[in-house]
Amino acid sequence: MSFLTFFTNKKIYIHIGLALGLLIVILITTFIALNIYTHHGENFATPDFSGLTEKQFIDIVQQKELRYKIIDSVHIADLTPGVVVEQTPKPGSFVKENRTIFFTINAYTAEQVPMPQLEEISLRNAQVTLESYGLRVGQLIYIPSEYTQLVLGQHYQGKPIEPGTLIAKGSTIDLLIGKGLSNEKTEIPDLKGLTLEQAISLCQANSLNIDVVLYGDSIATQEDSLRAFVWQQKPEANMGKKLRLGASLDIWLTIDSAKIMPDTLAIDSLSTDTLIPDKELEQLQ
Repeated sequence: MSFLTFFTNKKIYIHIGLALGLLIVILITTFIALNIYTHHGENFATPDFSGLTEKQFIDIVQQKELRYKIIDSVHIADLTPGVVVEQTPKPGSFVKENRTIFFTINAYTAEQVPMPQLEEISLRNAQVTLESYGLRVGQLIYIPSEYTQLVLGQHYQGKPIEPGTLIAKGSTIDLLIGKGLSNEKTEIPDLKGLTLEQAISLCQANSLNIDVVLYGDSIATQEDSLRAFVWQQKPEANMGKKLRLGASLDIWLTIDSAKIMPDTLAIDSLSTDTLIPDKELEQLQ
């Protein structure tokens, strides 16, 4: 067959056409199959797994046809051991089926740290030292002493603790503090609007403690408790009124911002002509 005859043969073009047609069919089939396999255009928001244990979130993972892997753990004393602390992708991120969700959970056992030596140093230095060890300052117990704001003892769970003793990271240490030989007092700080951690820190800065913490009905989850703020305290912050060093305050927590809005309507609505008994007037003031 000559070169010219090869290109004028109709069968050759038929075969080429069939081959191209088959190639197009294969490409289209492959494209459709890939779309079906990858669920092209089908995605959904990643659920929020925070606060759930593996036993709780595994059902959700399976229902969504996702995969998961626990890659790390941290210890947060206020959270239940084993619950999800962090996830990747973040909640609300759009993913497809078979996507792997990576979890960081709250450790089942706390890291152990040695108890530092706090006696014979200032309260401020003791606070910094405890923080560097991952420990917390608990109650400040003021006792008579010729020294002021000096740590005279360190207690753990109500008993003295020796330096070097291994305890769980995040534990609370009570400090016995010298208050000097005078009856020194400190002003009552205004805790309204502060979180629990902020309120504790401010009280300690003023040589005071927080005794009772009352949570409102609006606080239903662990996340709520972390973002809750003080809306009421007892005794109230009062210019000029002071408490002895080491005294305690009670606080009420909520997530309802309306509770700390200025309540001026009731006072403004009182007529200047209305006579108010002395006892009621004292309560208003």
